[in-house]
Amino acid sequence: MLNQPLSVFISRAVTLVIAFTIHEFAHAWSADELGDNTPRANGRLTLNPLAHLDPIGSLLLLVAGFGWAKPVPINPYALERRTPAGPMMVAAAGPLSNLMLAIVAAIPFRIGLLEPSQTAGLMPTPASFLTEFIWINLILLFFNLIPVAPLDGEKVLEYFVPAGARSTLYQLRPYGPMLLMVLIFVGPLLGLDLLSILIGWPTRQVFQALVL
Repeated sequence: MLNQPLSVFISRAVTLVIAFTIHEFAHAWSADELGDNTPRANGRLTLNPLAHLDPIGSLLLLVAGFGWAKPVPINPYALERRTPAGPMMVAAAGPLSNLMLAIVAAIPFRIGLLEPSQTAGLMPTPASFLTEFIWINLILLFFNLIPVAPLDGEKVLEYFVPAGARSTLYQLRPYGPMLLMVLIFVGPLLGLDLLSILIGWPTRQVFQALVL
């Protein structure tokens, strides 16, 4: 990504700020609505990007195509007092917010105001910016749904698997970051690019459904 035109870099930087901020705010807002004031107490119930962006995670998204924001702290016990599905609902709120952002950004294409384009001059055009915006939000959607800790998908999976299988998830949880690194870096070297299957294919399918 370092050799991308300036317009693409600008589009991704602006998208990063919006997408990560809304994603983390969605976690915080849903937790607050379900009776957990932990995000509010930690200053995360805000649309201020500075409260949510992680410097290293943000830089990696720009230059490497993946990254992260600061996790929103929650109290699962407070959430479960409202509903056993509380932690799952809070986890799912983040990826769903990225889907909603992609849907809203696709409206100008669907109604014929713009044609999808990734080409621009020095500065992004409305079409090139929205195209990049949709792509990145869909990538964040499917990346975060990978059922490996600390991603949101692991919390969603935890709710749906039988109670007897949850102990296996708990045992694997400490190794989640290492498993992600293997998926991202080692898998392609071994000819096993699972990320293309888990993220690339569904991203292309949903992009076409939304835009084309």
